[in-house]
Amino acid sequence: QVQLVESGGGSVQAGGSLRLSCAAAGYTYSPYCMGWFRQAPGKEREGVATIYTKRGATDYADSVKGRFTISQDNAKNTLYLQMTSLKPEDTAMYSCAAGVNLWGECDFRVWGQGTQVTVSS
Repeated sequence: QVQLVESGGGSVQAGGSLRLSCAAAGYTYSPYCMGWFRQAPGKEREGVATIYTKRGATDYADSVKGRFTISQDNAKNTLYLQMTSLKPEDTAMYSCAAGVNLWGECDFRVWGQGTQVTVSS
C-alpha cells in the first residue's frame, strides 16, 4: 500500500524559510509525477509545485515562483519543498501527492495527510 507522509511544517515569521518533506512508502517504482498542494481555511486547494520524476522538469504556481523549490531524493524516496521569503498568505495546510501519466498529463492519485505552515507578519 502506497503512503505519503509529510513533515517539516511549523510556524515562522514573514521572510523566513521552511523545508517540507514527503516520505513515500510502498512504491516499487517512481511515480510519474509528484507535487505539493496547499489549502487555506475557506479557500480552494491550490497546486503549488509539480515535479516530473524521471526527467526532473518542474512547474510552479505564479504565487510561489522564485521563492519555492521542489526537489526529490530518489535514494530516500523523499520529496521536498524548500520555501523561502515566506509571506502570511502562504499560511495553509500543505499536502504532497503522487500521480500517474494520463494522456501526457499528471493525474494525482495518492495524497498525504498534510502538514500545517503558519506565517506570521
